[in-house]
Amino acid sequence: MSILLNADLHCHSVVSDGTLTPEALAARAHANGVALWALTDHDEIGGQHRAAAAAHALGMDYLTGTEISVTFADTTVHIVGLGFDPDNAQLAQGLAATRGGRSERAQEMAQQLAHVGIRGAFEGALRYAGNPELVSRTHFARFLVETGVCHDTSEVFRRFLTEGNPGYVPHRWATLGNAVRWIREAGGMAVIAHPARYRFTANEEYALFSEFKQHGGQGVEVVTGSHTPSEYPVYAAMAQEFGMAASRGSDFHSPNESHTDLGALPDLPGQLTPVWELLSDRILRAPRTTAG
Repeated sequence: MSILLNADLHCHSVVSDGTLTPEALAARAHANGVALWALTDHDEIGGQHRAAAAAHALGMDYLTGTEISVTFADTTVHIVGLGFDPDNAQLAQGLAATRGGRSERAQEMAQQLAHVGIRGAFEGALRYAGNPELVSRTHFARFLVETGVCHDTSEVFRRFLTEGNPGYVPHRWATLGNAVRWIREAGGMAVIAHPARYRFTANEEYALFSEFKQHGGQGVEVVTGSHTPSEYPVYAAMAQEFGMAASRGSDFHSPNESHTDLGALPDLPGQLTPVWELLSDRILRAPRTTAG
């Protein structure tokens, strides 16, 4: 499969913190020319069979996906899993355990917001959460915009929900080793999501890549909606240095919030090995029709 393939291997549905159903995302991806698609909901694989069926109905190939929340160097890091068995019990159990602390964390976030005069935030956030187990900062942000506290979600994260501001509550997620192991033991590939977002020092970033590879991680997102064009060659070089495959994904959440649409990213740099080359036997191929 060509490195020029329009593959979008990172996006979110209502099963986690997106605003579209898996079926609506599949239709949007197809309309934008995506040939290989993956739905990667946060710490959740409940939408996988729906997403695969919707992709195949439109003639798109599909890779199973998820995005696991990990704590590394006191920072939340995301690890995308691709091409795993969506019915693997160990993966499902690990993700359920990772989701487990979200509700308690959300209640603490709401209490902090109440202290600064913003009441009803927990109930408000729940209205936006298609899956109550996965209530997150994004859902709180939508509530704060809806109620006029902030003009848009960017303002929310400048004023609230981030470290040093009201509503920030850290959470201990999965370990890096466990996340990679769950993905690998389910037959998939682990990929570091949007590495530029973490604002690590050079030493911390090197430690992340090194430990990730030691655990069996094989890929890194190079071209993603969270990276600037100047960051693409930086992480292309990191992929080469660590012998990793390169992934590509918009990180699309919502038509009204996401800066990058499904399928709208530039191609991967040509000297890299795309993740879909290593996952070719894990791709769920759309049925091919022949002219009669």
